[in-house]
Amino acid sequence: MAKINTNYDKLAAGYLFPEIARRTNGFLEANAGVTVMRLGIGNTTEPLTDAVIAGLHDAVDQMANVDTYRGYADGGEGEPEMREALAKRYAKRGVDLEASEVFVSDGGKPDSANIQSIFGLDNVVAVQDPAYPVYVDSNVISGRTGLATDGQYEGLVYMPCTEENGFFPDVPDQKVDLIYLCSPNNPTGAVATKAQLQTFVDYARKHKAVIIFDAAYCGYISDPELPKSIYEVEGAKECAVEINSFSKDTGFTGVRLGWSVVPHDLVVEGTEPGKVNALWNRRQNTFFNGASNIIQLGALSVFTEAGERECDKMVAYYMENARIIRESLESIGLTVFGGIHAPYLWLKTPNGLSSWEFFDKLLSETHVVGTPGAGFGPAGEGYFRLSSFGHRENIETAVNSIESNLTL
Repeated sequence: MAKINTNYDKLAAGYLFPEIARRTNGFLEANAGVTVMRLGIGNTTEPLTDAVIAGLHDAVDQMANVDTYRGYADGGEGEPEMREALAKRYAKRGVDLEASEVFVSDGGKPDSANIQSIFGLDNVVAVQDPAYPVYVDSNVISGRTGLATDGQYEGLVYMPCTEENGFFPDVPDQKVDLIYLCSPNNPTGAVATKAQLQTFVDYARKHKAVIIFDAAYCGYISDPELPKSIYEVEGAKECAVEINSFSKDTGFTGVRLGWSVVPHDLVVEGTEPGKVNALWNRRQNTFFNGASNIIQLGALSVFTEAGERECDKMVAYYMENARIIRESLESIGLTVFGGIHAPYLWLKTPNGLSSWEFFDKLLSETHVVGTPGAGFGPAGEGYFRLSSFGHRENIETAVNSIESNLTL
């Protein structure tokens, strides 16, 4: 008799977005004709840039010509041109990578979930709290945890990110094996310094642990002193996997393209350099035939002078949205974090309201929808995430409604 993977039944965080939709739809049904403004999405809204569109059209045209047509790639690692282009991008930041250490995929989220499959189930996992749900959920599904109690899964080590520690955690006070870090952080918008990342690199090298570093929002960092890659930190190539994406700073949320870096120098207990890289290569070639060659070839335009300039302009657009939201909220006395080197703002709920109580209050009084912080983990309780992704006129309408209608 076939049986299901009962680990799926342990998942608790999956209620977040369905519950947001349920409450929003209920409000709309009870208030016919009201327009709801959404500041909770992590989805880009502005069109792809001219250079990217031209590149995609050229890639499609190549598929229409027998001399330039491409079918399956030689493997699931990515088109050689794209791997080389990404390695050169790191080189501009002072990070020396070989193209064979870069693996192209259909997005950062699937890589964040799939990367844990090359590590043993007896590894102890540590996650930032609050955290992007896929880090936790993929390990729950794999069977590394017990049941959830008060929002925390048995077997996981939670690293609290609080106002007191600047929303960046201390290294674990026990031995762990896999450590998930995200900077700039989703949901808090906090950015780690080199010194902060160095503490985790030193810990990981000492304990032969692996840092899984999500850098999907690094394009939003404007301070040159803040690292855009963990490999800017000494020793990181011996202990860290980096995951990144074209979604947020290039607008590929629906187009789908990302990559992961698994250095040859990365070692874990009982392995030699190159083993972990080879395992990820095997995993990708076994389960994955590669990201769309049209998308990869089209995305090469991102690395041109025009492509870089246009993508920087897109990032600036969203960061201006973030400035508008932040200054508006602060003007009415709310405490806001993030939104400076990240497209997310982390709002402290007023008057001791819970995250969900503030969700209902914001929706009913201002008709604005955001994301309750409690949905990202226990340490998110009492906070609320707002997103700067959106059309400027919609952002301005939403913050004007908050300023005019939210009672504090």
